[in-house]
Amino acid sequence: MTTKTLSNTPDTLWLSVNPSFKRLEQQLLVYLNARKTVSHWGYFQSPDEPSELEVALTLLHDYMKLRDRPVHLIGHGTGGLVGLLYARKYPQRVRSLTLLSVGVNPAVDWKIHYYTQLDLLPCSRNQILTQMVHSLFGHQCEHCLSGLLKLLEEDLVGSLSVHSLVRRFSLFPGSVPIPLMACGGQEDPIVDPLQLQGWQPWLGESDRIWLCPEGRHFFHATHPQSTAAAILNFWNDIDASVDVALTSSER
Repeated sequence: MTTKTLSNTPDTLWLSVNPSFKRLEQQLLVYLNARKTVSHWGYFQSPDEPSELEVALTLLHDYMKLRDRPVHLIGHGTGGLVGLLYARKYPQRVRSLTLLSVGVNPAVDWKIHYYTQLDLLPCSRNQILTQMVHSLFGHQCEHCLSGLLKLLEEDLVGSLSVHSLVRRFSLFPGSVPIPLMACGGQEDPIVDPLQLQGWQPWLGESDRIWLCPEGRHFFHATHPQSTAAAILNFWNDIDASVDVALTSSER
């Protein structure tokens, strides 16, 4: 059987494994699409499926094999973790990797904080989720609080997670053999600036770290324009360096 490659597809791919967070991604994608065409890869997990990273990685690889050139991968949280693991396994298929709210300990996310508090504190599930909303998004009015609580509850039930009440997943820090940009929020209590700066020993010449002033865990939703500008600048620099290398090789 032959496999048809996608020769005319965009060379930028957003990775999503959290369908309930879709509306938090939209404004950033609007700004990115104004300059680059960004395609979207989503992993939707049914309640009966085991929560395994390997399944998502296999499905992503099946999709990537259809493309005829390396792509810029970008993802937030667990989506970024999937991109990181994929880039380490198949670096020849990745042009660059942009991580949003993924620190040097890449398995650290909002869910590990939630499950840890649920295990240790004498509080109800709703009380802890309410505190998580304020930590992730800042102080909220009653109407917004209700909507964001529902968002987190849906993410707990219906998205890929490497953590649970009885299991915590960890992954050792390490480098990635392609250009890397690690982005985070200056006010993020989950992946704080120290977690972002922890990438420094692993960075190459073209890699960079960007912190969003006043941004929290979902800084790309509250500050989409400045986030998009930083990411586009990184992609443009990578594309320019690749073009220079190709021109030099043709001489």
